[in-house]
Order: sequence, then C-alpha cells, then structure tokens
Amino acid sequence: MTATSFEYIEVLYNRKRQHSTLGYKSSMRFLDDWLIAQQNEKLVA
Repeated sequence: MTATSFEYIEVLYNRKRQHSTLGYKSSMRFLDDWLIAQQNEKLVA
C-alpha cells in the first residue's frame, strides 16, 4: 500500500464513512455532536 492510499483510507475515507456503532454517523459528525452536547451540559450546569 502506498502512502497516498493509506492517507486516503485512514484520513479521508474513515472520517466520512458512516459507522453503525456510532448511530450511522461519520466519526467526525459523531465527535462534533458529542462536543456540542458537552458544551451544552456546561452551559446548563
């Protein structure tokens, strides 16, 4: 596997593809949602 192929799979593809264990969200979308939820909890507390 070339460095370019590795970069595409690990950096771009895996961050965009939907994961069933994350509620069919991409890993980046899941992280964004989680961070927003954490910020909202701090505002309420």
